[in-house]
Amino acid sequence: MHDDTQEQTNMAPRDWVQILAKYREPSTLRSSFELAISLIPFVILWVLACWVAQYSYLGAFLLSALNGLFLLRLFCIQHDCGHGSFFGNRNVSDWIGRALGVVTLTPYDVWRRTHSIHHSHAGDLDHRGIGDVMTLTVEEYHQRTTFGRLLYRAYRHPLVMFGLGPTYLFILQNRVPTGLMNQSKYWVSAMGTNAAILAILGIIVWFGGFQALFLVFLPTTLIAASIGVWLFYVQHQFETTHWNPKEDWQLHEAALHGSSHYDLPPILRWFTANIGIHHVHHLYSRIPFYRLTEVLRDHNELVDIGRMTMLQSFKCASLDLWDEKTRRLVSFATARRVPR
Repeated sequence: MHDDTQEQTNMAPRDWVQILAKYREPSTLRSSFELAISLIPFVILWVLACWVAQYSYLGAFLLSALNGLFLLRLFCIQHDCGHGSFFGNRNVSDWIGRALGVVTLTPYDVWRRTHSIHHSHAGDLDHRGIGDVMTLTVEEYHQRTTFGRLLYRAYRHPLVMFGLGPTYLFILQNRVPTGLMNQSKYWVSAMGTNAAILAILGIIVWFGGFQALFLVFLPTTLIAASIGVWLFYVQHQFETTHWNPKEDWQLHEAALHGSSHYDLPPILRWFTANIGIHHVHHLYSRIPFYRLTEVLRDHNELVDIGRMTMLQSFKCASLDLWDEKTRRLVSFATARRVPR
């Protein structure tokens, strides 16, 4: 047993794929259960918040904030559908994903394609810009004009990244197939989702008035969006993440060492559908979220790779540039001390 553990500890990232393959099969019963215990409370809290809004704006807002966590979990289930890991039948996964995309304001087919690009090129310095957080190297930052550096600093500011950014992304940017504008199938996905969203918003306003829109719909959506962007951010934007130019880039190496293990408290692991076990997910994206804990249970050597706690993760918000010399993500202050 000791020899097997030692051998796995020294394995190359590519070698893990064969081992992880045995966790890929989803359970239809378990997936249906996970969907039900996420969707049913979400609907109940939605209705309850609309009712409470008649008597207390604060009460409606607090219920909506709580419901943002259930919406976040639904997005994580949509995420698994996009990888074909939630149900064994790909068509079932896709249509559930499309339905959830209306709730999460995310055109499913557009998102699935851009997210696939993210998985295929994460950590590749020569292939940035679609499905990722824009990250410059220290040298690229220094080569920008003063105005260009100012724009990048504004983009990376926490108030923009986790406040205005998620609002723009889910309310505005998702309304068109950004990055895939020349392909009609993605326009169909975006416009179909938009039409369904407008119909639902019309029903909300008809029965609940504009207070349901502003006290229930918007808080639920924007809180889920901000938390979701934060999760995506810390899963790749941490000090010892992994970036390489194309000639040195290796898919499995980048997957395992360029993705974090965000070790959250149990209740948050549930609401985030184990998405914090991101290094395993990137290494083998067909594993259903509820089986990722099995991987860590059976292969303890994966637990500490890229591991960070919630407290440790807050430091990530101040890291902005990739330093190719030290192979670290660094802050703007640190970058100023790097010789040009």
